[in-house]
Amino acid sequence: MERRNFIRLSVASTAAGLLAPVISQAEAGKPIPPAADIYFTKEAPGRWAGKEATHLPSVEISKSGSETSIKVVTPHEMKGYEHYIVKHVLLDKNYKFLQEHMFDPTKDSTAISTFVLKDYSGTVYALSLCNKHDLWLSKAEV
Repeated sequence: MERRNFIRLSVASTAAGLLAPVISQAEAGKPIPPAADIYFTKEAPGRWAGKEATHLPSVEISKSGSETSIKVVTPHEMKGYEHYIVKHVLLDKNYKFLQEHMFDPTKDSTAISTFVLKDYSGTVYALSLCNKHDLWLSKAEV
């Protein structure tokens, strides 16, 4: 076996060994528990308590026929590469990736994204990634 394939297989086997017990214990229809040090929320700001006001994304929903416009705003400074919002990510009700918007801190003065979804209903999750204060999650109903 080639060394590269061996390394890939080893990494995949380790990941499967770590995830299998968690997946097997999950009950169908139950929400995924909060991942305390992976992302932060208004209710669980973790080590970043006090940063919620400027890091938590707000989500505004507007509908027009079968299209839903989702505006995500993070009221955070954009100080070049020193301190800024890296991107917004939109997830569906099952935490699956829908869309993302990357920011260029040398050009973008505000962290505002607009996403358009067709024929979608249910919960959407908005993620806002700060280069210093990690990942923040908000949700809204469509």
